[in-house]
Amino acid sequence: MDAGFSITLPRQAYTVAVVRDILDTLLSRGGLCRECVDDILLAVSEAGANAVEHGGPAPDYTVEAELGPRWCEVRISHTGRAPDEAHLAERFANDPVPLPSPEAESGRGIVLMRYLMDEVAFQDEPRTMVALRKRRTACDRPLDSPPPERSTRYALL
Repeated sequence: MDAGFSITLPRQAYTVAVVRDILDTLLSRGGLCRECVDDILLAVSEAGANAVEHGGPAPDYTVEAELGPRWCEVRISHTGRAPDEAHLAERFANDPVPLPSPEAESGRGIVLMRYLMDEVAFQDEPRTMVALRKRRTACDRPLDSPPPERSTRYALL
């Protein structure tokens, strides 16, 4: 069984948190372990923030997610102008990853995405898109298995 969603949101900073909340629910209920969910959410937050900040003049951006038996893939895209393709390709593909100077206020998002995800790809036509992929691992339960029962514990103070 596969699960997925697609949402188009305005390029406003608050929408990155909306995507994070929806994706957190999908991934958690889909059986990914908390550590993997957190990695994906941070990488998606970085890509979403980039779409919000650099996706002009497009009024919105789209997030698509697919959760299958072996992979989780999230694509963040917009129809705004693409950054300098050669510079961006270098940031996404080169090893070691070029780091920004310590004084730089930005430029670490791609580094984080590459560190947290198993695969990161960039495409600039027909939409500017970042694709983030993470393998399901032994710590994740199968997609079609029921979630573990929750237990509540209380502490008396």
